[in-house]
Parts: sequence; structure tokens; C-alpha cells
Amino acid sequence: MKNRHNKKRNTAFVFEALAREATIAIIKGDTDRKEKVVSIVRKHFTNNSLLKKDLECYRSLYENQNLNEGTSQKIIEAAKVSKHLIDPTGLFKQQTEIINDINKDLSPATFNNFVPNYRSLATIAKMFNTDSPKESVILETKIAQGMTNRVEEKEMEPIDSITYATFAKKFNETYGDSLLQEQKELLNHYISNFSHDDLETKIYLNRELSRLKQSLSEATSVEEVSQDSEMVRKTNAVRERIEALSKETNLNESTLMTILKTQELVKEIHTDASND
Repeated sequence: MKNRHNKKRNTAFVFEALAREATIAIIKGDTDRKEKVVSIVRKHFTNNSLLKKDLECYRSLYENQNLNEGTSQKIIEAAKVSKHLIDPTGLFKQQTEIINDINKDLSPATFNNFVPNYRSLATIAKMFNTDSPKESVILETKIAQGMTNRVEEKEMEPIDSITYATFAKKFNETYGDSLLQEQKELLNHYISNFSHDDLETKIYLNRELSRLKQSLSEATSVEEVSQDSEMVRKTNAVRERIEALSKETNLNESTLMTILKTQELVKEIHTDASND
């Protein structure tokens, strides 16, 4: 009988579930709950923790996309070596500690949060834990295909279809279609930045702020805006605020909310213009 995938012992799943929990709290304006999530992440995913090292093994496999076959295979081999160097007893202990903190400070329901790439994370976990050469090769092939972007996530065999369906239902009930794609991307970068000073987040933020500034400048030429002096003034004021944010070094909650609102404003302006 095959071992059932234990999501609570999948470090990457736990991290992503916490990210979704913080996102929900931010959207609901529940600062206290958001801070509890941040506290747990900062406590357990320090640079020297085994959980952080384990997470990096997963991340190297599910965050790298559009690679060639040779590079993908090399990364998989390197990840397997790094994973095997992690003390399993120590990792199990740290996993138990974070599970206990989540149950105590948040809720066991946190583990029911829908994580979009759950199937990939479960496949990676099975590859790390299998003793079967045949199964290892099959799982490595699936992971490599995902890294070369030759199959979509939905095409991968579900590890646990019933669990996955439950996650999807909960996520859709919570979010629906309320978030724009760019807002989801921003929130994911924000959560990722909780545990470490993320250079990738800074690069993304600079790119997104530049896009918003350009879009706001173009918005003053949209007929509905250009013919209303007050709208022009307010649009320019938002653009100046975004310009000021580009000089800040940290992505805090105030900055996050400003950018989220600006993303929605830009989308509305340009959607209305394209519908005229």
C-alpha cells in the first residue's frame, strides 16, 4: 500500500498555506491575524533553520520554469542531494513545532487552505521520500516537465483528488473572482518577503511600480479622465504617490494596500476606455 502524502509534513505546502492565510487576513483587514502568521513564519523560517533549507529544496523545483531539460535535471539532482543532507530527525522536530504553533495560534483549518500548486508540491515530496528507483524516475520526469513548462499543472496526476477538490472549493468560496491576477502576484511576493530579504521581490516591485506609473500617465489621455479636471488632478496625485513609493526600500502593509488599490484603479480606467 502506498504511503499517503502528509501535507502537514510538506514544508513547502505549510509555507504556501500560511501565505494564503496571511492573504485572507490582509484582504479582510484582520491585522492581528496577519501578524500572527508573520510571527510564525519569522520564527520558523530563519536562514539557519532546517525548515528554511527544506523549503529551498522545494522552491528550486517548483519556482524554476521555462528551463531546458539538461538544466532541469541538474537542478533536480542538486535538490535531492541538498534534501538528503538535511537531518531528518531535526527536520521532523521543527515540523512538529510549526504544526503545533499553527494549531495553537491560528487554527488547524489553516492546513485546509487551497494551495494552487498542491499537486506539484505533493509530487516533489513523493520524489524526495521514495525508495523505489522506478517511481523516482517517473516522478522526476513529471517534475522536469513542469520545470520546462511542457505540461500544465492541471495535467499532472492528482496525489489526492478528494483533498485537492476540498482545497479548491474553500479557496473559491474565500476569493471568488475578486482579485486581479496582478493583485494575486503582488500578494504572493509580499508574503514571500516575510521570511527573508527577497531581491526578487524588490525587482518585481520596481517593475510593477513602473508599469503603474506608465498606465496612470496614459490614463490622463483617456476621454472620460481628460475631460474632467478633477479626475486628472486625482490621477496625477496617485501617480505622484506611486512615484514616491518607488523610492522606498521596504514593502510594508501600507505600501501594499496603496499598490493594490492603484492596480484596481488602473484596471478600471483602461477597461472602461476599451469598452467605449
